Amino acid sequence: MFLDIKNLALHPLEFAEEFQPDVIDLGGEARLRGPVNASGRAEVVEEHHGKHQIIKDIRLRGRLSASLDLQCARCLEPVPQDVKREFELLYRPLGADAGRDELSVTDAEAEIGYYQGDGLLLEDVLREQVLLALPLKVTCRDDCKGLCPQCGRNLNHEQCSCSIEVEDPRWAALKDVRSRLEH
Repeated sequence: MFLDIKNLALHPLEFAEEFQPDVIDLGGEARLRGPVNASGRAEVVEEHHGKHQIIKDIRLRGRLSASLDLQCARCLEPVPQDVKREFELLYRPLGADAGRDELSVTDAEAEIGYYQGDGLLLEDVLREQVLLALPLKVTCRDDCKGLCPQCGRNLNHEQCSCSIEVEDPRWAALKDVRSRLEH
């Protein structure tokens, strides 16, 4: 869904959309199990920069919900995750802030995004918001055993016959120092 700045300048847009998983690509981070539902309002906010310059920003307020499969950080098995997020975003034309003196960035300015051309795609905004809502690390369960570092088997399903003690060669120098100190 394209949010056109010219149409939004005439009248705000209320939206309630459902995007199928093949429309929004989350990359390797996660896989959508169902549609992304989003609703909200898009409008133009005019901002005065100096006496003669008016910048037309796009303000988006809304909420989204989605069901995802994330990878367990230990065993790489899929972990179902539901995401619900409310957002209030401001998008400014690309280059509108160019040439301004360097100033410290306020919290409000840190939330500003940029659009190029005549508007922006709602799908791009939702992709960004879903990715921001994901936890940094997820495990399938608290006692997940992970993968064997030697053979790669999932230790939650089967035990492997690899030797448990594998000495890391990076610690060899410290081991030599320890043995000299003990003798």
